[in-house]
Amino acid sequence: MTDSPTAPPAPIDAATVVVLRNGTPAAAPGHGFDPAASDARAHIEVLMLRRNSRGFFGGMWVFPGGRVDPPDRDTPGDVVAECDPRTAAGPQGPFTADRRGYRTATVREASEEAGIDLSSAELVHFAHWVPPPIRPKRFSTHFFVCAAPDGLGAIRVDGSEILDYAWVSPAAALARRAVGEIEFVTPTFVTLTWLSGFTRAADVLASVDGHTCYHTEIIRAPESDPGHVAVYVGDAAFPDGDLAAPGPRRRCVMVRSGWCWEEHDGTAAVA
Repeated sequence: MTDSPTAPPAPIDAATVVVLRNGTPAAAPGHGFDPAASDARAHIEVLMLRRNSRGFFGGMWVFPGGRVDPPDRDTPGDVVAECDPRTAAGPQGPFTADRRGYRTATVREASEEAGIDLSSAELVHFAHWVPPPIRPKRFSTHFFVCAAPDGLGAIRVDGSEILDYAWVSPAAALARRAVGEIEFVTPTFVTLTWLSGFTRAADVLASVDGHTCYHTEIIRAPESDPGHVAVYVGDAAFPDGDLAAPGPRRRCVMVRSGWCWEEHDGTAAVA
């Protein structure tokens, strides 16, 4: 008699926030970062924090955020929308955990990690990320975006869990990751890639029409360029894993030669 396979642990509910402000062309670079060439033109800046080297995401640059605590669930009306099954299906199925408390957790974590008050900010829900169940510890994270409120004040990190911060353009952050100066995880990379197409914070907020789900499958890349490819619902390789299958693409390629986001309907490759 063989033991039945052990079900993977449930992901931990978490929330994170992308705080934006309009950058000033030719201004001094944000704290801790050199500017990108494109910063000489109109651009946006995003608040990023550097975690200490211990624990999950150790040493990486992240957006403010963390797990949803039980008291966060008690805020009336704080409920995120359900994921659309068309973008949330797959081996792990649509994610249907408790949808309460994510905005409350976002405000609390921003205060704890960066010393900022976002209680008056319009927190726009734009994404939901869930790693594959192969990971021993994973987070089901709802992402919000907001414009930095007037009078936000100075960023204050505790020097323990969070060691540093930066107001940085998405282009500058991506450029520094590309040359190995900083590290961040896939959701951060994909979010910064999306943000790099905007020059005003208001345009980012206006572009959001509901939230997009990124329920993930990880596939090993060919040995000719080793690494991994994260694929999402809508990609021809999801969930079967055939990276060469013809059809649409919705994937993050993370290989030795570099990282990139690829998304199209597949018709260009056929034409």
